[in-house]
Amino acid sequence: MAAKELGENIERKLKMKKQLLFAVAVSFLSISASAQSSFAGFYGQISTGYEGNQLSKIGGSSKEVPSTGHDVHSSSPSQNFGGAPLMLGVGYYWQAHSSWLVGIGVDYSAISQTSPYRQGSVIDAPGSDLIPAGTIMTTDGAKTQLSNRYNIFVSPAYAIDKEKLLYAKAGYSQVNSKGKRPTTVTVSANGKTTTIPTTTAGTYDNTTVGGYLIGIGYRQIITNGLYGFVEANYMGYNSSKHSYSSNGNSASKSGVGFSSSSVTNITASSNLNSYQLLVGVGYAF
Repeated sequence: MAAKELGENIERKLKMKKQLLFAVAVSFLSISASAQSSFAGFYGQISTGYEGNQLSKIGGSSKEVPSTGHDVHSSSPSQNFGGAPLMLGVGYYWQAHSSWLVGIGVDYSAISQTSPYRQGSVIDAPGSDLIPAGTIMTTDGAKTQLSNRYNIFVSPAYAIDKEKLLYAKAGYSQVNSKGKRPTTVTVSANGKTTTIPTTTAGTYDNTTVGGYLIGIGYRQIITNGLYGFVEANYMGYNSSKHSYSSNGNSASKSGVGFSSSSVTNITASSNLNSYQLLVGVGYAF
């Protein structure tokens, strides 16, 4: 009898342990499910707003081969321009902790931004004598077009709750820069002003510049995976350079005319910084 009661007691205790383990497991799964952010996994999004761009340290040089003593340097004031971008983005977030996520992503800007026309001041390079004393030479019609901007980044994020997310971005940005050459050269001296078209008016030179991206944003679920978001980004780029050659574009000191005795090698450069203030919608899969 005692042996039978002992067996029943052991069986009862084993049953109670199984029930306790099952309750703990269910409770853990329930907590994990409630802690899972709605943003964990893949996402796709689209946004617009305002993009601002600043070109600074705008300058250039023209060097003739063979040299005729007419090498010059040019400079222009800084330019600010912008407009409404169209940003497309995809990425993925991992749930690293109940309140923290880590993501990676790619953004692409589908609309180009173009600066206004700008003027440039021209001075003699050291040792050159193209521009006589008292003469002012300027260029006009140059501009810059930015396109095909994309960003690759990592994104640490904090889940305020299951449907709200604060996040940061840090990574690499690249943009295509097209430099449109000046359309005219103007010389002013002794009360007389003469303007002539350049031989390469309106043509573009392409280059790609890279730099860094930092950003911050907020997302909130609207319904069933659809979310809205606001975001601010800043991109700082390396100096961009445009180089090209022009045959028969040698300036003549006797006037504003051009001779055909030289090849002019021209280099233009500038620094670029950009920012974006965005609002958009996306879907978290």
